[in-house]
Amino acid sequence: MSLAPRLDLRQSQSLVMTPQLQQAIKLLTLSNLEIEAFIGDALEANPLLEMGEIPARGDAGQRDEDGNGDTPETPREERDADALIAEGAAESDAPTDLSAAEMEIDRDTGDGSWGAAEGFGGEDDGFSVDSHGGTALSLSEYLHAQVGAAGRDDREIFIARALIERLDEAGYLTEPLREVADTLDIPLAEAERALQLVQSLDPAGVGARNLAECLAIQAREADRYDPCMARLIDNLELVARGEVARLHKLCEVDAEDFAEMLAELRSYDPRPGLTFGEHGGSPVVPDILIAPAHDGGWRIALNEATLPRLVVNRPYLVELRDGCRDRSSRAWLKDRLEDARWLIRALDQRQKTILAVASEIVTQQEGFFRHGVSHLRPLTLRQIAEKIEMHESTVSRVTSNKFLHCPRGTFDLKYFFTSGVGGGEDGEGASAAAVKARIKALTDAEDAKAILSDDKLVTLLKAEGFDIARRTVAKYREAMGIGSSVERRRAKKLAAIG
Repeated sequence: MSLAPRLDLRQSQSLVMTPQLQQAIKLLTLSNLEIEAFIGDALEANPLLEMGEIPARGDAGQRDEDGNGDTPETPREERDADALIAEGAAESDAPTDLSAAEMEIDRDTGDGSWGAAEGFGGEDDGFSVDSHGGTALSLSEYLHAQVGAAGRDDREIFIARALIERLDEAGYLTEPLREVADTLDIPLAEAERALQLVQSLDPAGVGARNLAECLAIQAREADRYDPCMARLIDNLELVARGEVARLHKLCEVDAEDFAEMLAELRSYDPRPGLTFGEHGGSPVVPDILIAPAHDGGWRIALNEATLPRLVVNRPYLVELRDGCRDRSSRAWLKDRLEDARWLIRALDQRQKTILAVASEIVTQQEGFFRHGVSHLRPLTLRQIAEKIEMHESTVSRVTSNKFLHCPRGTFDLKYFFTSGVGGGEDGEGASAAAVKARIKALTDAEDAKAILSDDKLVTLLKAEGFDIARRTVAKYREAMGIGSSVERRRAKKLAAIG
């Protein structure tokens, strides 16, 4: 073997993410409110950028369902930077080929079209952008917005709203439930059912009467409320005193499971109401707005109240160009203009991607938007990615930190991706959320003299197309805090006596 030095030529391939590509990926995960903060930093860093006004509706070209219509002129930001500097036009023109009036999809038979949406959010639609997207919601407002779609009838909704008004700033019901029932002149059982409705709302844990109940609600929401976790929550005083050995013995689990249970318990929020209003951090403001269209379809738009719009400050660009005499100054100006072009284009692509994902979610989950949670279908990120021909990771980033507002309330985009259980004869599965909602409806409607066993629930669910096992029914029932048939029979008899 020769020990002499030599030169070797090797060829290899590698994937390198440029800083701009990394920034574009980051933009996808940000909500509209976070984008505003990002835009503020960009405005300070690049003197050529400025905030532009959102054009009036109808100013942009509109396409019909076949894609025909006015073709927008190629925006100046898409041209070569040197040509722009040389041209030096003094007016301030549109930044992208997708103006705010075009950031909307009209969903009718499942096909999307880009176009202006006159009247979206008007009085006829029953929804106003200004009333939901511009200010921080208090806990009471946020709960009131949800309860209308979650209640079974007007009476239950009325009682639930009365309970919401009695919650303290942390989200707890401090007034005894019997006193509330006496004040409203209703049976205690009705007040309890309305309280269960309030406790089913977001954020998990509101409506609790003490810390243990608050944590138990969050454990049920996370599908972690098994007998072991129940014993841990029932002995919070031991947790506070740090008596780990005694807790470990009470929970009857191994050391690894016990450590996971403690970590899970510590992750829950003991004061869920403090994240709203003047006590909280970022308010829940929807990024996407959905409303019924007059033709029976859906109008899907980005929330313009929180949607930043950037333009190039052309008068300042001309002024700087005239002052750039040497090569280094002209190179600096060219770099600033290209950075501005890239950011405007990246924001444009972000908006298109969000709308494409939201449009497909509405298509896949149209049953939910029309009929409620019982019609929520199992859905995965991969299904959406295949439909819109994007990568699964892109869909995951788009659905992070984004909220959607529809007539049924405000929901995290992740809410629409649910696991599935066995379906009926058509072979299509049902979402776990839909099955849970149906189990709750069946148990709430049962008579004290005809309590449904888990086997009977399985039979009824299979008759409705939900092909699931008995142990799954029991798991979902316990996760929702619904007692066994014996416990429910005893509770309903006591309620009838009261």
